[in-house]
Amino acid sequence: MPNRKPYPTDLTDAQWELIEPFVRASTCGPQEVLHSRREVVNAILYLQHTGAQWRYMPHDLPDWQLVYHYFAQWKKDKTWKKVHDALRRKVRRKVGREEEPTAGILDSQSVKTTEEAETRGYDAGKKVKGRKRHLLVDTLGLVLVAWMTTADVQDRDAAQAVLPLAAQEYPTLKKVWVDGAYEGQQVQTVAKESGIDVEVVKRSDQAKGFVVQPKRWIGERTFGWLNRDRRLSKDYERKEESSEAFIYIGMTRRMLRRLA
Repeated sequence: MPNRKPYPTDLTDAQWELIEPFVRASTCGPQEVLHSRREVVNAILYLQHTGAQWRYMPHDLPDWQLVYHYFAQWKKDKTWKKVHDALRRKVRRKVGREEEPTAGILDSQSVKTTEEAETRGYDAGKKVKGRKRHLLVDTLGLVLVAWMTTADVQDRDAAQAVLPLAAQEYPTLKKVWVDGAYEGQQVQTVAKESGIDVEVVKRSDQAKGFVVQPKRWIGERTFGWLNRDRRLSKDYERKEESSEAFIYIGMTRRMLRRLA
């Protein structure tokens, strides 16, 4: 560890051991002359949790240009996704579940963007101008698939992209619960072709006020977890790929705290 005062987001030795092999496997340069890979990851975790801008990186962390270089490269070569998926399997195994899921919950969240965003739309239902996060999570609330679109994309349209991708990545996945926004023959057709049974969980007509919906609350809780990180309380990213990467980083940090 460097000779500086630690931040609450810094990796512990045990946490670093869990992700070091994936970070080392990346051919991303430059060589570790001034800053270790661990310090680069610490800097990214600091930005992810605090919401600081790249150019406002604290001076006792590596230069922001170097940190962004690694962030972009690990986004491009899917290092963040590989780390995230490996940790999810470990968490599932720790609580007595099979490593690969058989069931999940699909839901979306519309979030505002800044004026720098290359893509954004208007969600008339939520009255939000920005992007939409489409998350497929397992029954523990851990992310299986993160899919970013503009906020004007309907949930049923996004499902036609998410379900085939989920079926490809997780052949064991057989059941997905959704809300009424995913109703429609097109979704059912895609689900059947993907080998996934999609069940719509509707709110009861007799229910009054706030009522926790079976299974659907798991997806809502995951969105709540993400919103605890300031970087994810709003979509500050220029590119959708960066937004997706920060979702995986946020969940990675949460799972690391559960494992070590």
